[in-house]
Amino acid sequence: MLKVTKIEVGELQCNCYLIEKNNTYLLVDPGDEYQKILKFIQGKKIVGILITHSHFDHIGCLKKLTENFHYPVYQYNNLKEGELSIENFSLEVIFTKGHSRDSVCYYFREDKIMFVGDFIFKGTIGRCDLEGGNFNEMLQSLKKIKKYEKVITLYPGHGDKTTIKEELENNSYFKYIS
Repeated sequence: MLKVTKIEVGELQCNCYLIEKNNTYLLVDPGDEYQKILKFIQGKKIVGILITHSHFDHIGCLKKLTENFHYPVYQYNNLKEGELSIENFSLEVIFTKGHSRDSVCYYFREDKIMFVGDFIFKGTIGRCDLEGGNFNEMLQSLKKIKKYEKVITLYPGHGDKTTIKEELENNSYFKYIS
């Protein structure tokens, strides 16, 4: 069973997550406040860093963490869609372009948990008007996610968690897709 700890960091209150399974850890989107993140990871066996996309508010501490600790980094440019194993963790990599060209979701099927970055937020979606954003690609990504189990908990890059069921019922952007 995964344990998820949310660490809000930076001016834009990015959700950085620490995921624990059997005393090993993954870090998701270390956006800012290096010292704050360090307090959460100190003494822990970090086996990798998952990046949902490369906007500054999600990767602000990445360089410093990799320089100081040499953690492996998993992100769009070094991943393929499909199954991925990292030590004790089994997950699915899902490319979800729209907010950015390099948006990736990480789905932990066993625990019905998905880290979605700025792709989906509670009640809305990520902006598509920033460089690399594309509304049509966003709609294709929403179609892709719509097919997953409704009970999956979504952990976004900002704000509160939600579920696919909740978003299908309340997020008006899902009405654009069939």
